[in-house]
Amino acid sequence: MLDTEIRKKLSAIVGEKYLLDTPNELYAYSYDATPIHQAMPDAVVMPGSVEEVSAVLRLANVHGIPIIPRGSGTNLAGGTIPVEGGIVMNMNRFNRIYEIDKQNLTATLGPGVVTADLHQAVEAEGLFYPPDPGSMRISTVGGNMAQCAGGMRGLKYGVTKDYILGLEYVLPSGEVLRCGGKNMKDVAGYDMTRLMVGSEGTLGVITEITVKLLPLPETKRTLVAYYTNLVDAAKTVETVIASKIIPATIEFLDQSTMKVVDDFAKLGLPLEMKSMLLIEQDGPEELVVRDMERIAEIARQQGAAEVKLAQTAEEGAKLLAARRSALAALSRLRPTTILEDATVPRSRLAEMVEEVERIAEKYQVQICTFGHAGDGNLHPTCMTDERDKEEIHRVEQAFEEIFHAAIRLGGTITGEHGVGMAKRNYLDLKVGAGGIELMKRIKAAFDPNNIMNPGKMFASSGRRRVVVKR
Repeated sequence: MLDTEIRKKLSAIVGEKYLLDTPNELYAYSYDATPIHQAMPDAVVMPGSVEEVSAVLRLANVHGIPIIPRGSGTNLAGGTIPVEGGIVMNMNRFNRIYEIDKQNLTATLGPGVVTADLHQAVEAEGLFYPPDPGSMRISTVGGNMAQCAGGMRGLKYGVTKDYILGLEYVLPSGEVLRCGGKNMKDVAGYDMTRLMVGSEGTLGVITEITVKLLPLPETKRTLVAYYTNLVDAAKTVETVIASKIIPATIEFLDQSTMKVVDDFAKLGLPLEMKSMLLIEQDGPEELVVRDMERIAEIARQQGAAEVKLAQTAEEGAKLLAARRSALAALSRLRPTTILEDATVPRSRLAEMVEEVERIAEKYQVQICTFGHAGDGNLHPTCMTDERDKEEIHRVEQAFEEIFHAAIRLGGTITGEHGVGMAKRNYLDLKVGAGGIELMKRIKAAFDPNNIMNPGKMFASSGRRRVVVKR
C-alpha cells in the first residue's frame, strides 16, 4: 500500500473513483496475458486528461514510485507486470477518436481506443488502418504502439511503427511534449516518434496518437494450400515473394496446430497434411484475381498437395478467423499456454520450424508452431502446466535454445511481442552488450530516476520493491 499522504494526493489528482487500492481491485492488475509472471501493484490510477497524467508522474518522480502504463493488458511479454510495485496507470479513459482527416488520410485518437474500433470507424469512411494484431478486438492502439505490435497484414503493409505519424507524450518529470504530426515528410531533428514506438512504457506516457490511413482496398480473396512437408510450404512463400507478388497475408500452420484448430473451428481440414498456408490478397479486383491465379500456380509447382480458392468472402473470412483462433484453440489443451514469436528471414523459415520440432523433442515438451510466414515471424507455442516446476524448467530451456537458433539463422528474439520481462535476459543476443548500454543511456536521459516501467527491457534494475503501509 501507498503512504497515506501520497494516496491523498493521488485521489485529489484523479478523483477517488479513479483510484484503486483494495486487494481485490489490485489483483486484476497483477498480471497480463503473459503466463507465469505476476506481481501486485500498490495502487491503480485511471487519469482522464493529460494534466492528470502529468500531475501523477510529477508526484511519482519526486517520491521514486514506479509507474507502469497499461492499456488492456493483452501483451505477451510481461510488459505490464508491476514487478517492483508502484502505480499502474490505466490509460483506457483516453478512448476517443478525436478526428478522422479524410484530406490528409490521418486519424488522431487517444491511446485507449480499442484497435478494432479504430478499424471500424475508419472503414466506415472508406479508409484503412492496416495493423491487425491478434488481440485487436481487445487491445488498445496505445498498447499496440508501446509494443510495436504486428499482425497478419504485416507482410504487405508493415507493422504499427509504420503508421504512427505523431504523438503527445509526458515525461516522468511531468513535462508534456509533442513529436511528429500530419506531415508525410518530417526530418526536423531526431525521430522521437519512432523512438517512442516500441519503448514499452519505459520512457514516458503516451496521451495522444496520430496515425496514417490508407484507402480501403477494393476487394480481397483468400487461398489455402496444403503440404505433405514443411520445406515445400516455405519454398512457396519464397517463390511468391521472388515473383514480385506481395500478398496481404501469408499465414503458416504446422500439423499439430491444424489438428487443434480444426477441432476448435470444425473446418474439415485434411489432418494428414504436415502444414498449410493461408494466403490473402487485396486491392483492385483485376489485380487480386491475377495474383491469386499466379499464387495457386506457384503453390502447385512447389509441391502443394491441394490448393483451394475460397469461393466467397464469407468462406475466406472463416478461414482467416480460424487462423486467428489458433491461440484460443491451443489454450484448451493444458492449463498454461506460452506463445512466443521468434523471427527469421523468410528464406530460413523451414529450417526454423525444423529447429523448433527438434528442440521440442529434445526437451520432451509440446510445442505447436504457426505464424506469419510472409515475414518470417513464427509463433512456437508451448502447452504446459506452470504448477509442474520440472516441466517449466524444460520449457524455459527449450525456448532459450529456440531464441539462440533464431539468432543463428539471422533472425531475432521477438518480431512483434516486445521484450518486456519475458525476454529481457535474451536482449543481448540480438543487440550485444554495447547496444544494451546505449539503450540504458537513452532511458536515463528520459527517466533519470528509473520510475518508468522498471524491470522491463533490460535485466532487473535491482530496485527493492517499496511498499509503505498506511
